[in-house]
Amino acid sequence: MMNRLFGKPKVENNALQTLDKLNETLEMLEKKEKVLLKKAGQEVEKAKEYTRAKNKRAAIQCLKRKRLYEQQVEQLGNFQLRIHDQMIMLEGAKATTETVDALRSGASAMKAMQKATNIDDVDKTMDEINEQTENMKQIQEALSTPIGAAADFDEDELEAELEELEGAELEEQLLQPTTVLPSVPVPAGRQAARPTPKRTAEEEELAALQAEMAL
Repeated sequence: MMNRLFGKPKVENNALQTLDKLNETLEMLEKKEKVLLKKAGQEVEKAKEYTRAKNKRAAIQCLKRKRLYEQQVEQLGNFQLRIHDQMIMLEGAKATTETVDALRSGASAMKAMQKATNIDDVDKTMDEINEQTENMKQIQEALSTPIGAAADFDEDELEAELEELEGAELEEQLLQPTTVLPSVPVPAGRQAARPTPKRTAEEEELAALQAEMAL
């Protein structure tokens, strides 16, 4: 375990050092390439001068050196290509290693969380919640149940009494004196309607007595 903990930073540092070294080598090769290209251009200018001076042999020698420089430039180009390839592979490997490490850390964290909340604990917690909910329902039902004298009341008797009250109220409304409407002028040629006579006090008492006897 300790080797794994202390080995990862060392590998990462080695990868970074290698990338730095490759970058330095690549910069050095690019500088040499520029120098060689400059020298090849100078040989071309010399060859032109010797050609104008009718010195064919010297001009050919300049062209030969130019080709040597160009061969070196091509070789340096191949070196740079290999270094680029190596850098790309190394960076890809580094990214892969970091990805695997991150996935491993995520798996470890998930495993730890699963240990902290296993399925048995979840089932136990849900059972406790359901039990508490059922107890609360029973408590609420107990509190809503009538106690004392109210518990002895018969619901059917209360319903019958309510119906009697409603019937008495209806009869009382029917026995109330009819409201006299104001007289309306009758057009000529029509006979005016006779107003409804009012009930006397004796008639009202008689009607109330008949209603009580009906109950």
